[in-house]
Amino acid sequence: MSPPALVDIELELIARATPRFPEAVVRDETDNDLLDELPTIQIQQIPGGSEDGVRLARFIVDIDVYAASRAEAIDLGRAVHDWATRELRGNASERAQIGRVGTLSLPAPRPYENTGLRRVGATYEIYCHPVS
Repeated sequence: MSPPALVDIELELIARATPRFPEAVVRDETDNDLLDELPTIQIQQIPGGSEDGVRLARFIVDIDVYAASRAEAIDLGRAVHDWATRELRGNASERAQIGRVGTLSLPAPRPYENTGLRRVGATYEIYCHPVS
């Protein structure tokens, strides 16, 4: 029997982004130390997506970046966007193979209640299947 189509997409993307962005903290959740851990890249699977019932899953993922200034957040948001749309496609680990990656919403400033930092985020559609 084939393994299920679902993989832990957050874990997969965090594992790939951490060495790619060594100057940033890459995580799935933020905490009270966020101001001390800038820049931060937050990767979260959001409700939605689909799967074919056999091997292929379509994940919807928000990637937010937090930085000390708007310019830094925009620059990092663009770098993450380029990584997601250009470098992730075809990337494999021992657990998962990333296929097509598309943007559902382009990187843009997003409101954040703490005025000591700025946030830029984008939403991606990522097709992925487990490695057999």
